Amino acid sequence: MPTHFPRIARLPDLLISQIAAGEVVERPASVLKELLENSLDAGSTAIQVHLEEGGIKLIRITDDGCGIARDELALALTRHATSKITSLDDLEQVATLGFRGEALASVASVARLTLTSRARGASHAWKLRGESGAEPEPAALMAGTVVEMRDLYFNTPARRKFLKAEGTEFAHCADAVKRLALTRPDVAISLAHNGRTLFQLAPADRPRRIADILGDDFLGAARAVDAAAGPILLSGFAIDPTRAGEIKDGQQVFVNGRFVRDKIIGHALREAYRDVLHGSRQPAVCLFLQIDPTLVDVNVHPAKTEVRFRDSRAVHQFVYHAIQRTLATPIQAAPVENPQNIAVDRNTPAISSPPPNFPPPLRHQGSLGVAEPAATAYLAFAQAAQRLTPGSSAPADAPQFRPEIAVDRDGPPLGYAVAQLHGIYILAQNASGLIIVDMHAAHERILYEKLKTAFDDRQVATQNLLIPAVFSADPVDVAAVEEHATALAELGFQIAPLGPNQLGVRAVPALLQSGDPVALARSLIADLREHGITQLATARRNELLATMACHGAVRARRQLSIPEMNALLRQMEETERAGQCNHGRPTWTALSLHELDKLFLRGQ
Repeated sequence: MPTHFPRIARLPDLLISQIAAGEVVERPASVLKELLENSLDAGSTAIQVHLEEGGIKLIRITDDGCGIARDELALALTRHATSKITSLDDLEQVATLGFRGEALASVASVARLTLTSRARGASHAWKLRGESGAEPEPAALMAGTVVEMRDLYFNTPARRKFLKAEGTEFAHCADAVKRLALTRPDVAISLAHNGRTLFQLAPADRPRRIADILGDDFLGAARAVDAAAGPILLSGFAIDPTRAGEIKDGQQVFVNGRFVRDKIIGHALREAYRDVLHGSRQPAVCLFLQIDPTLVDVNVHPAKTEVRFRDSRAVHQFVYHAIQRTLATPIQAAPVENPQNIAVDRNTPAISSPPPNFPPPLRHQGSLGVAEPAATAYLAFAQAAQRLTPGSSAPADAPQFRPEIAVDRDGPPLGYAVAQLHGIYILAQNASGLIIVDMHAAHERILYEKLKTAFDDRQVATQNLLIPAVFSADPVDVAAVEEHATALAELGFQIAPLGPNQLGVRAVPALLQSGDPVALARSLIADLREHGITQLATARRNELLATMACHGAVRARRQLSIPEMNALLRQMEETERAGQCNHGRPTWTALSLHELDKLFLRGQ
């Protein structure tokens, strides 16, 4: 170990800037981001980006902003020189994208940089090269600023070796441009690479700009988000859970116009999507969070992609509830398509659907026990099974078959049931076309939401079984039931030991009385043994309720009557998050008349 060190000395400014560049200038996209932020802070309304070789050979940004005065050009290339802040108070309420005053100096230390600018009111422009000791020289420029960076890492070849292939670096640059374009839809932005223009974005409103960047598919598959609470606003779009697998752009989250990767917001999004997203799919969002600048610290990292909220829990809860409410929006009616001017029979009475009473009073998939008057429009459809031959007459007491089925333009979004397919799917007709419902998945979501409400309100109704459901169990299961009898009763279950290796289910939650009590009890006891009653009542409560709802929902191959099917449709329309089952799978889909016509080449 050395016993003597050289004397402490101040590092040269160039070396200081090159050290700082290691944090600010990671790759060409890092340079591009910093320069674009400067252009936006300068009040630009149009920005042109030109790249060569993925930004490694050239990055040129031309804007029409306020420009830089001649005597400030050299100062702009020095470290810690900025027009954005002047005091600690300014730093604590930063409203601009840039503020650290080190980006241009860092870039100039590892690349050949040229700065050309014409300040507003100046007679002409001035150009300054980044070499030490260079002086500004007159230049031709109508207005604004042109920043040109060439040969990134030309003087630090070791760093250049870490850059990826041209295509990879360009992809990162394109992402940086797109993210800045999303934050400022009022600014025209164009991107060219190796002389080829990739896109030119005109000023637009936010939805149009999002569609331009993320695609019309994203906008069509997303739900609008708009929430406010005191000094916090959240707007943008969040993907519909049933369409999450189709969108690959991931999460675009902006805080006060700045793209960020924030763990607090990311966790809030995962929690909001927890029981509506299927499998390992991730939520795709484009969200803009506006918050009082004094409540967020943006000076966390030189790259400025991390922030720290003064009250992170409040932000987490706000984002979580805003997205959860958006995803919980009840099913809405789709726009009515009537391309062929189909006649509408307004004299046919619509089906009346009083609030049904799910689940059925008998267990093991008995009758659903709902009371709903049959509709004359659908009686005719069922009577087609009589298969009347042309010219024959029906018996006097048999209603006549009417081939035309009324379209109720003011009917409910999911329409009215017309048939059941293989005991799995409900087919319904609404004003737009055909609705197909997975009856088990739909009933599962309905039960799940009702169970959550009942447990939140501590009003879990219990249904006693006429005959206890007895099943064999090992001694550990019997001991667990005896130990947690009170907690199980709060969940709506009465399970009692009937012997050293036998348990009996005497009562189940009334909402699940149609399910298999033994399967319900076994599932509950397994969770109880694995996680303990404390976790089941708190952290894993929803997972437990989802499992219970799955066991209690109407099973496939179960034949439903028309009134039962309609009752299920009405409850879906009244249930939050009814578009997905507890596992995130879709519960229903729609085919419009136009789509059906295309399948059969009608009108072609």
